[in-house]
Amino acid sequence: MPITEAHLRSTLTAYLDEHPQEKPGLAPVLDLLDSGADLTVRSEFRGHATAGAILVGPDGRVLHIRHLALDTWLLPGGHLETVDDTLLDAALRELTEETGIPAEAVTAVTHRPLHIDVHPIPANDTKGEPDHQHIDFRFLFRTTADIGRLQAEEVTGAAWRDAGEIGDQPLRQRIAHALS
Repeated sequence: MPITEAHLRSTLTAYLDEHPQEKPGLAPVLDLLDSGADLTVRSEFRGHATAGAILVGPDGRVLHIRHLALDTWLLPGGHLETVDDTLLDAALRELTEETGIPAEAVTAVTHRPLHIDVHPIPANDTKGEPDHQHIDFRFLFRTTADIGRLQAEEVTGAAWRDAGEIGDQPLRQRIAHALS
């Protein structure tokens, strides 16, 4: 069963209960949900949900991928698909697709997002997409596996990096706290 508005709302609400200081920044997401916007489809250009994976290896480093379309280093993740039952499922699917690491070699640290980030995505004329927002629900995973075959259509490289290199300070602190 595809991810529902109710699942998005309950996940966001539980996250905000745990991180109330983020309510002002995520209020526009709640407003979109209240307006009836379907944030599960990528054609909702006011903003749509994506799922990301923070994958930590045995040495504490975090996996980053080089995203083809954006030409930058990011955490693995992407758009929701109808096969995804939950945001966590979507994050794991995207992780395995992009990195070739098998799902059975990955363990979720928690079933709640470690971080929710809203960020702009530039227009993509090839896909007919205007500038829009991604509402990225990021989940923390662990693995002892190494990078497999990369998804060449979307990823040009992968590297394990020190968690201290993550530019987003709240995310960096949450990773450090979760791993301690």
